[in-house]
Amino acid sequence: MKPINIIIVDDHLLFGKALNGLVSNFKEFNVLAVLKNGKELIEFISSENTLPEIILMDIQMPIMNGIEATSWLKDNKPEIKVLALSMECDESTILTMLRAGAKGYLLKDIHPDILQHALNEVHLNGYYYTDSITNTLLNSIQKPEKPKNITLKERELEFLKLTVSEKTYKQIAEAMCLSPKTVENYREALFEKLEVKSRIGLVIYAIKEKIVIL
Repeated sequence: MKPINIIIVDDHLLFGKALNGLVSNFKEFNVLAVLKNGKELIEFISSENTLPEIILMDIQMPIMNGIEATSWLKDNKPEIKVLALSMECDESTILTMLRAGAKGYLLKDIHPDILQHALNEVHLNGYYYTDSITNTLLNSIQKPEKPKNITLKERELEFLKLTVSEKTYKQIAEAMCLSPKTVENYREALFEKLEVKSRIGLVIYAIKEKIVIL
């Protein structure tokens, strides 16, 4: 199986090398480069190099920090997924990084097994949020008031509950005995009804409205 290419961006040389060794031992992944800041990352991406599927991104870095680099990727290479890996645990930084386009946020003191799981989840499902990050989103994310008079059909509720699981959209379609296209239509309809733009938005709505109890 073709390995999933990773770039590590961290200005701490020893940590970057240690992380390189760790991720290189995960059989699914291949580390293309270890870079020191966002500027080096943009130069790498802009050159004729093999592009990564995922970038492990630190936040506090000189010259160009992780938030700035993630925003640049969102605008220029949105197919590349960013997984933040930082010591910063304050809500403001986490939310700023996620709004910049990061698909997940991990703290540097996590267990290696969680890092491997998170990388796989980001690759397969497009995002990964730990319980603590989900709580931060639920408690702090600012979003418009829920539109009034929302009525969800039984099948829409079934779909919404399944989005909180670890199932892919294809697996959700199979569980509901529907075609992937029909499930896609349910997703787009709920995006419009609930005024959200992503699966995590659906998950947050389901939890806040107690449609799903974690």
